[in-house]
Amino acid sequence: MNIKEALKIRMDFYDHQMPSEDEIFAYTEAMGVLIGETKDPGYMMELGGWYYEEKRFDLALKYYEMAAECGHPAADVCLGYIWYYGRTGRRDFEKAFHYYSRSMEAGNLQAAYKVADMYRNGYYVEKDYEKYCAMIEELYPKIQNAMYLNDPLPEIYTRLARIRMEQERYEEAGELLAAAKDFLAERIAVNPFFGDLNIMKWLEEDLYRLPEKPDPAEMDLYDLYEVLKEPALVRFRYGKETYEVRSVMEDGACVIRFAGKWYRSSDDFFAKAKLSGRLLTGIGRELYGWEVDEPGNR
Repeated sequence: MNIKEALKIRMDFYDHQMPSEDEIFAYTEAMGVLIGETKDPGYMMELGGWYYEEKRFDLALKYYEMAAECGHPAADVCLGYIWYYGRTGRRDFEKAFHYYSRSMEAGNLQAAYKVADMYRNGYYVEKDYEKYCAMIEELYPKIQNAMYLNDPLPEIYTRLARIRMEQERYEEAGELLAAAKDFLAERIAVNPFFGDLNIMKWLEEDLYRLPEKPDPAEMDLYDLYEVLKEPALVRFRYGKETYEVRSVMEDGACVIRFAGKWYRSSDDFFAKAKLSGRLLTGIGRELYGWEVDEPGNR
């Protein structure tokens, strides 16, 4: 395989929403050729990111380390995530702090809020909640004019919202969470990365912790994270059709039924549920007419 052939395979791969095993094999082989022939750390980061999303973290680590050795500016923050969360089976907060700090010094805002998290939690460094709050406050004006979906606006806004909730500045907290939710929903619509879905789940928990609960008339797809925690029947419309989502108790946990399929948890539902061959997360803005049945009506 030459570089031209590898580039075509790479470009074709991203046209497939659900690539086959053969297409995945061809893509990884093509990326290997591009990395070997060009030594471009951008290709190393791309392949490492693909393996990370597939939760093949040992291979993600390999390619992130290759990119870091080549001086790619985003490699350090990715390596920080590997070690912070122990993705390969072992947490190493010293390494995480090293990589995050180096990336923060290079101006990476994502790394900066993770360094702040380490001060909040006391991971490798002495716990210092005041320092954490000060760092998040400093990041807020730097991210307000975010232009790209990968910019860490939701991550910083949700952290600042929790600080505002502790300060009982609930209106500001609600505004921050609403802005974060809109931004994050757009990001997930393009790529339903499991990490972003987790952020959305935690964001919804915070919205429902506010003294003024979300308006039922403004319900959307992601409110199901909270609604489906208990037995519920939800209806919504897509195009001209009405659909139902039902959660029921099974072995002490809520499981979800939708479009003839069962999902073992809300995480499973948001990762896999589809309509007309499209993930719900990809068409969330097109869903409307949300209704939740009262328990006595079912």
